Order: sequence, then C-alpha cells, then structure tokens
Amino acid sequence: MAEKEDEQVKLLGFWASPFTCRVKMALKLKGVPYDYLEEDLVNKSPLLLQLNPVLKKVPVLVHKGKPILDSNLILEYIDQTWTNNPILPQGPYDKAMARFLAKFVDEQVAPAGFRSLVKAEKGIEVAIEEAQELIMFLEKEVTGKDFFGGETIGFLDIVVGSMIPFCGVRAWEFMGIDMIPEEKFPELNKWIKKLNEVEILMECVPPREEHIKHLKRNQERVKSSYKKQT
Repeated sequence: MAEKEDEQVKLLGFWASPFTCRVKMALKLKGVPYDYLEEDLVNKSPLLLQLNPVLKKVPVLVHKGKPILDSNLILEYIDQTWTNNPILPQGPYDKAMARFLAKFVDEQVAPAGFRSLVKAEKGIEVAIEEAQELIMFLEKEVTGKDFFGGETIGFLDIVVGSMIPFCGVRAWEFMGIDMIPEEKFPELNKWIKKLNEVEILMECVPPREEHIKHLKRNQERVKSSYKKQT
C-alpha cells in the first residue's frame, strides 16, 4: 500500500552540514524511508523559508505535513516517533546527561575546534590546547565503552560522530593539525574506528574529497573575515 502523502517523511538539508548528517544517521538507524531535498544555502528555497521562517536554516524534518526544527530536537522526535532501535538512553539521568553532552559538543567543543582553524598563526597553539581540554571530557565519557551509547550507537554517538570524525578531523587534517592524537586520546580513536565500521552511518557521511574542498573554501572565507576584524 502506497504511503499516504501526509505520512511521508521529508528532510531538507545541505550535503556538507554535520547537522543534516546526524538526522540522516538517525533515520537510517531507524530504517525510516524519507525524501531528501537538497538546499542551496545561498539561494534558499521558498519551501525552506516557509517551513523555517525564523532561523531559515537546515535541517528541517517534515512529518505528517508538520516541520520539526533543530537537529537535536529532530533526533528526539525521530526516537519518540519510531521506537525501534532506541537512540536516547532509557533512564532519566542518562537521558539528561546525553542531552547535556550533546549541547556541550555543539556549543563548546565544535566552536573551540573551529577557532583552531581560523586563528592567526601566533595563536593557533593556544586554540588547539583549548579545544583539546574540552575534547578530553569526551575521551573520559567513552572510556571502557564501544560507543557513547554503550554497546550500540546512541544519541551522543550521532551528535559527536557528525561533528568530530566526519567534519572536524577532515578539517584539521588539511591544516596539518593532529587534534586528537592516539597517545593522548586512545579511547576516542578506538571509538572513531568502531564508528567507521558501521556501514549505514558511512552512507550518510559526505564524500571525503568533495567535503575537504568545501571545508577549505569555508576556512579561507572565515579566515579572511577574521583578519579584517583584527
């Protein structure tokens, strides 16, 4: 039986966005079929502006004709709507901690890692040290586990995975920065290797070479803007 139009799942996203990537991962893990609509973030579509008129950002998930905004809220919506293969921890405390750490990654770790790419040369060592101090919290959190979620991929694996190994590491590599050396972050490196073995997640990751070109363009644009402000 054909799926009713108002039951269809649509995802508006951008191919290189880690936030779009994490929503794709969640849908894949749940086995939820969806229509993907690629957005041009320079010339945003009327549909995107209609569905997300306040932020005008991707990703936007559309289910039953209603838009759900913000990548982490979308992950929670997906988990509550399709209850197979749970993503969020079941216990209230563990669930709260997963949400807290996801917020920590998006608001603290990612910006610190990004600063290491755009800081003036004389300040890059300080920026790297600041980022590594924050990343060390994640090293401790995953110690003794296969994944942040325990034995299976969970909410935090999706959030951290979309941001660090599949975005951050690629960006740091072309700068010649070893942000998470194995001798300093053995558990995170072990986790990254495990993550790379999960085929359905790899299907959601942007193609490496094209992604690196995109990251380089972004870095040059932001560095240029940064120099004008200093």
